[in-house]
Amino acid sequence: MNYNDLIALRDRKAPGITAADGGFRIVVGLATCGMAAGANPVMAAFKEYSAGMDNVRVERTGCIGICQYEPIVEVYEAGKPKVTYIKMTAERAQRVVEEHIKGGQPVVEFMLTENGRAVYSLDDTSFMKKQVRIALRNCGVIDPENLDHYIARDGYQALHKVLTEMTPDEVIDEVLKSGLRGRGGAGFPTGLKWRFASDNRGKVKKYVCCNADEGDPGAFMDRSLLEGDPGAIIEAMTIAAYAIGADEGYIYVRAEYPTAISRLQIAIDQAKEYGLLGQNIMGTGFNFELSLRFGAGAFVCGEETSLMTSIEGKRGEPRPRPPFPATKGLFEKPTILNNVETYANIPQIILRGADWFASYGTEKSKGTKVFALGGKINNTGLIEVPMGMPLREIIYDIGGGIPDGKELKAVQTGGPSGGCIPAKLIDTPVDFDSLAAIGCIIGSGGMIVIDEDNCMVDIARFFLDFTVDESCGKCTPCRIGMKRTLEILDKIIDGKATEKDLQRLEELSDFVKTASLCGLGQTAPNPVLSTLNFFRDEYEAHIKERRCPAHVCKKLVQFIIDPEKCTGCTKCARKCPTSAISGKVREPHVIDQSKCIKCGVCMDNCAFGAISKN
Repeated sequence: MNYNDLIALRDRKAPGITAADGGFRIVVGLATCGMAAGANPVMAAFKEYSAGMDNVRVERTGCIGICQYEPIVEVYEAGKPKVTYIKMTAERAQRVVEEHIKGGQPVVEFMLTENGRAVYSLDDTSFMKKQVRIALRNCGVIDPENLDHYIARDGYQALHKVLTEMTPDEVIDEVLKSGLRGRGGAGFPTGLKWRFASDNRGKVKKYVCCNADEGDPGAFMDRSLLEGDPGAIIEAMTIAAYAIGADEGYIYVRAEYPTAISRLQIAIDQAKEYGLLGQNIMGTGFNFELSLRFGAGAFVCGEETSLMTSIEGKRGEPRPRPPFPATKGLFEKPTILNNVETYANIPQIILRGADWFASYGTEKSKGTKVFALGGKINNTGLIEVPMGMPLREIIYDIGGGIPDGKELKAVQTGGPSGGCIPAKLIDTPVDFDSLAAIGCIIGSGGMIVIDEDNCMVDIARFFLDFTVDESCGKCTPCRIGMKRTLEILDKIIDGKATEKDLQRLEELSDFVKTASLCGLGQTAPNPVLSTLNFFRDEYEAHIKERRCPAHVCKKLVQFIIDPEKCTGCTKCARKCPTSAISGKVREPHVIDQSKCIKCGVCMDNCAFGAISKN
């Protein structure tokens, strides 16, 4: 495909992204979140009920964003604002077709509501108003399995620009000028990484790799990008290859992402068919071959040298650095590796310019950041906000605050490698340097909200348990040090620790952080160190008072029956799985603590509020 063909196709297909000419375009969110909620039957229902209507087109799309309301459907009508429907079912789909498509009256009861009124479009909700979508610009808009849709949104225009108007060094300079830093966690300047790998173009075999091995608990940013806009990643990697002089690349994606894998392969095949990937791209003589490689779920393969070792067909273990991948990476050749979100920004930086991208964010953290917002929050989902937005705005303006009137306790960022930001620091700007200053990291973009019912010692143990399981075992500080750290946390949670254990916990965490070989071990203690820093009183309560303030740690919890409230109905005794409750009918009951397994069934079944945790 030459440039004129690309422009003609873009101009011809662009109107179809909003609505069928003179009619309707119905898009169904068919990312993993939507399909898990039942979007496939909804898609089938819309196709069935609109069959024979020439002015209606029913299409798939990726993650629309506010995942808790899946399945989500958006209706585009020519000349009118789109309408967003939530929690759709096959039965609701029939009503939308009959009342909205045929009758011209949107079904208000199926829409989002805010402040007691229906909001027609997701774009008009508080969830969306403060977002700026650059990486996510096509997610929820295009059909990710239709290359024409991507082209209609200026897809491959950036690639044509660099191949015909820019030298490789000019491409790197533009990326450097934009201030884009790696979105995989480390925040290293993307253009600088490309510069290091750019020497000896045409003389040395080079590779371009994409890290799509997203393994953080609660993270789904990269998966959603791959499922919603695979073309942007392919185009960006081709631009990167041109910039450093590579002709071959790999996307390393976890095998647990079947939808992302399928859509990536479709996008690769279509790009080759159109002459946008492979040999003699756009007739310019530039060649770039791209292949997929599947990870088997090893968290350590998210570390760049482990990932490359895995692509080579070996056990995924880290290598000492230096040498760095930019000089000796995949197959011992110069290699650049960026994550999915980093690449997703590249086409827009090239098309709109570095200054445009740098106008968002802060002085040292340019652009936007995608987060997977989850945990104890009203609006869970995928968001993209300018770097430097205060955490308060993310949690309360976009996230809608904490459910059930609970108090915010902390926000965990960065996955198992991250830290916990306490509620008292809720006005902290969310950017690389501001979070680093308080001992936390942005990481790849997981953001888990924690409320007053969570125990911070238990939170630290949860993440450390994950990294202990995921350690490759190559280096002693990580393999042994984290195991010993986890054992201390277990002692604290079981009420068996001493103050000396708390000191050992801190010293051991510092040692593992300093001495481990790769990024997994070096950052694994972060959840422990950050909770020790901000929530030391909870650790001390577990140790000195043998008490869990949040009433979470089972061995430190007692269920107590208040004799003043107990009516002797016997329901708790009948439900108790260990017969730990005794008492006569119509007389207060008691719990034998030696038999109690802390399951909480008694409290859940008490109709009189007589049972409490202590």
